[in-house]
Parts: sequence; C-alpha cells; structure tokens
Amino acid sequence: MSAKKRIVILISGRGSNMQALAEADIAQAEIVAVISNRADAAGLLWAAQHGLTTEAISHHDYPGREAFDAALIKHIDAYQPDLVVLAGFMRILTPEFCRHYTDRLINIHPSLLPAFTGLHTHQRALDSGCRVAGCTIHFVTAELDCGPIIAQGVVPVLNGDTADTLAQRVLKIEHQLLPKAVADFVAGNLVVEGNRVKNLADAVTDNVACLKN
Repeated sequence: MSAKKRIVILISGRGSNMQALAEADIAQAEIVAVISNRADAAGLLWAAQHGLTTEAISHHDYPGREAFDAALIKHIDAYQPDLVVLAGFMRILTPEFCRHYTDRLINIHPSLLPAFTGLHTHQRALDSGCRVAGCTIHFVTAELDCGPIIAQGVVPVLNGDTADTLAQRVLKIEHQLLPKAVADFVAGNLVVEGNRVKNLADAVTDNVACLKN
C-alpha cells in the first residue's frame, strides 16, 4: 500500500472547511498540521481537540509579506506536505510562495470564478443581480483567485437573500466539494493542462455540483 499523502491546512478563523476535510477521513490522506496566522483562530482549538498538530505564526511578527511567507514556507515544509490547503486563510500570498507550491496548493473561494475575485463576494453577487452564486476550488497561482479550476458548486440566489443567507447556502456546498477535491488530488486524478484541470475520475459535467435549499 502506498504512503498516505501528507496535507497541511492553513486557516485564519473558525476553519469550518478544515473541519469538513478532517471529518471526511479521506483514505490515503493524513492531515499533518493545521497552521494559522492568528493564535486566537477558533479552528486551532477545534483541531487540537481532535488530535491534530497545530501552529500559530503571526504575520505581525514579520516586517512584510515576503518575510512572513518565507517563514511560513519553512514551517510548512517541516511537515513535508504533498498538498497545502487554504481553508479560509485570509492572506494574499506572494508569487514566491505560490511558485514554491505549484500544483500542490489549493484554495476554496466563495464565488463562481472568474467572477468576484477578492472579498465581499456574496454582496457583490447580490448587487449584480446574479441568479446563481457558488464557490470554486482551484489551484493557486501568483494571480489572485485566477488559478486552474478544480471544481465549482452552484446555489440559486433567492428572492430576499442577504449576503449572510447566501453565504450560509454556499458554505454547505463548500463543505461537500473541498473533501472531494482533496480526495481526487490524493488519488492522482487531477491533471493540470494550461489553465484547465482534468479530473480523470469524472465525466465532463461531474465537477459541477448543484444544491437546492
């Protein structure tokens, strides 16, 4: 039997996607560390309570993004990860960091990329009159929220939705898609060709999920 793929998860807050990934208990995957840039991140406590190794590395302890990212790389690489997952890690990463983890760094973003990169995605979707919204899992590149897309999940925008109610529905599908994407990575099913990801395990339309509730 092949060795388990080693996964480091980066968080900044409660880490609900980290929790979903841990609870999925993916075969042949091992979460070797959960790291946050905030010592008070609620997700660190949850991870520690569930037997996961945790670290807090504050960006305030470094003079700039480059110095922090260089230190973060050293901490991450100490765990010899096969995959690094950004699960609500609220930092813009330097190009050097992104290049260091090319094709083994994934992020989950709460919009249907390429629409609404950056912050406040749900309110922007409402303000734009979108009929659907959703989330995107993608490989990370130096250009913000523009890396090759692994999977996307779609929810309807309902009459009377607020940013909060829309976010709650999108989060449910995030919790479904992230473990599946990680499982596909671990199984070796994800092949990056230019800016497109082929999933060898799926039919053409199987990497788009819909949720109605």
